[in-house]
Amino acid sequence: MELSFGEIAEAVNGRLIGGDANARVRGVSTDSREVRQGDLFFPLIGEKHDAHRFIPDAMRAGCAHFIVARADAAPADGASNVILVADTTRALQDLARFCIRRLDLKKLAVTGSTGKTTTKEILAHICGGRYRTAKSPANMNNEIGLPLSILRMQEDAEAAVLEMGMYRAGEIDLLADIVRPNVGVITNTGTAHIENFESREGIRDAKLEIAGYMGPQDALVVNATGDGAPDLGALAAGPYRLVKVGNTGKSDFILSGVASDNEKGVSFFLEHGEDMQRFFLPILGTHNAMNAALAVAAASCVGISMAEAAKRLNKFSMSNKLTGKNGMKVIDDTYNANPDSMRAALDMLETVRGIRKVAVLGDMNELGKRSAEYHRQIGAYAAEKGVDLLIAVGEKAADIAEGAREAKRGPDVRHFETKERALEEMKGMLTAGDVILVKGSRGMAMETLVKRILE
Repeated sequence: MELSFGEIAEAVNGRLIGGDANARVRGVSTDSREVRQGDLFFPLIGEKHDAHRFIPDAMRAGCAHFIVARADAAPADGASNVILVADTTRALQDLARFCIRRLDLKKLAVTGSTGKTTTKEILAHICGGRYRTAKSPANMNNEIGLPLSILRMQEDAEAAVLEMGMYRAGEIDLLADIVRPNVGVITNTGTAHIENFESREGIRDAKLEIAGYMGPQDALVVNATGDGAPDLGALAAGPYRLVKVGNTGKSDFILSGVASDNEKGVSFFLEHGEDMQRFFLPILGTHNAMNAALAVAAASCVGISMAEAAKRLNKFSMSNKLTGKNGMKVIDDTYNANPDSMRAALDMLETVRGIRKVAVLGDMNELGKRSAEYHRQIGAYAAEKGVDLLIAVGEKAADIAEGAREAKRGPDVRHFETKERALEEMKGMLTAGDVILVKGSRGMAMETLVKRILE
């Protein structure tokens, strides 16, 4: 969306301290290495870094538009357009809030402890068959990434599918206030980041912040099935329309017949009122049937039928997590990990054909006082799912190894306290015919192990 500097100053509650109020801006950047000529540069201030020091680099790249929180850091060349604000991060959020209000959009937002990125991708794909659809790129789902996603949308977008992540209470409230979604989706309320909450009820309440700005004309879509289901009694208290997706007759969308076709994908049935539709989703993992069902239910809230959604799902694709090389198959699920996503990944490993099932599992972070217990539970679950070789990597992963060793018919277990040691030893343990799952928290950077395996 093209805006004048004067409009931007008003939107961010700032003051023009240099340049032309009529200057036009059509791009934004928070990274001086990626800024383009004509962009508006936001030098953000973090706990350890102040990006105001990169303003000269942005100027050398051709940037002439700046929002600053330090007047002493403002360009003094006389040719730059500069707005002074109290907080550049808040200014970025305020500008996104201003821009999204000006667009005539169907706004759909997705959050949850696990599955939110996949659900967002499926929902955007479905909506893309009917509307010009924008979506959050990759995992741009926080207080900086989400505003940037909004500010980089095309002005002619008809629908926006945005992901909302969180580490602490109040973070989703901020994002929901910026977006004011028409449709919200909660994939589940698990144990991710439980270190920052007193209980899973605290996580549930934080996820519910997505609905804090919804009215009677809006809809909240929730997973009403299993241990990760939110408390529907609490959800029903809102003014919005509650749409439940589950596997019982109490749900508005009833999921059934979930079946894996090995490496081809997952099929399932979804019933809504008198409509029954079969779906096929061409990605790994039976847990993705619920993600897809939630996306179908959310799409129905913006006028897309189940039949139309089914046709779109047949053509859905994500970056393939399954890679084959040297007679081995590698499931790269290294982006992040918590107990719920670990179980889903082990379920996925179980469905892939191979001579031997190998799980390379790293530390799960931010699990609080029960961290050791959660890690042992994953080790026991790996044994239950028939893993033949378990390679645990990291100090916390020692408890994964312990949980697997305690199982009556557990796998062969190896533990390495460091990833470097695992890199040295692991390759000699793997052979042709193995199916290898690699997963761990983001801080473990387990993708380096995937790279070594594929080498």
